[in-house]
Amino acid sequence: MSTPLITDSHCHLDFPDFEGQLDEVIARAAEAGVARMVTICTKLKNEPSVRAIAEAHGPVFYAAGTHPMSAAEEPMATVDELVALAKHPKFVGIGETGLDYHYTADSAEVQRQSLHVHIEAARETGLPLIIHSRAADDDMADILGREMAKGRFTCVMHCFSSSAELAKATLDLGCYLSISGIAAFPKSKELRDIFAAAPVDRLLVETDSPYLAPPPRRGKRNEPAYTALTAKILADALGMDYAEFAAQTEANFDRLFWKVAEHRAVA
Repeated sequence: MSTPLITDSHCHLDFPDFEGQLDEVIARAAEAGVARMVTICTKLKNEPSVRAIAEAHGPVFYAAGTHPMSAAEEPMATVDELVALAKHPKFVGIGETGLDYHYTADSAEVQRQSLHVHIEAARETGLPLIIHSRAADDDMADILGREMAKGRFTCVMHCFSSSAELAKATLDLGCYLSISGIAAFPKSKELRDIFAAAPVDRLLVETDSPYLAPPPRRGKRNEPAYTALTAKILADALGMDYAEFAAQTEANFDRLFWKVAEHRAVA
């Protein structure tokens, strides 16, 4: 019986944790059925090295933006800069961007400015906006609501672990929710309930590796292969067969990350 295919929609393969090990990491992912992954550039000065990883490895695609926790230290991205990067055939998303008031509330205004730049780039390119949101539910719901009213764009709330209220607000706007290893932790029943209540055609899975490894790897370095561990726990929580859940998240990923689906069709 073949292993169901699944996609790690968010990882960080350029981080030092994976240095010199990418071939083995990608091979282990393939063995687990994780046939594709999107590696995320969090500082635009690192875009060339992240792009090189995607160019060197067939299953790897990439996105780039300025992480909200770096917004105050990095040069402000421009719409033109992001639109130009999006011309690369394996550049498939804008971000990650967003708001983080847990660690970096002092840069909230700069974070909001940066988020607006990324939203406009998502509109112009038609690529999905990849959002990090922590301890900023009210501002995030307000900004996304106002910006969607000005002009539609697509969006995924990456590593979603916020409130049911923010989940509903973003789902009502047409956004997707991405499930990380946090949802697989034993004490995360409330979070699993949020995903169970969401439309199943609006869910993605990810690792956010090297962080947030799911059980039984919790506390270890995370890697794309472990997407399958999280997905199996969530399939059970949603009362779905794993193969059915994997197929659904694949269809969801292809709909949102249309450039990956087109690349596969052409390849």
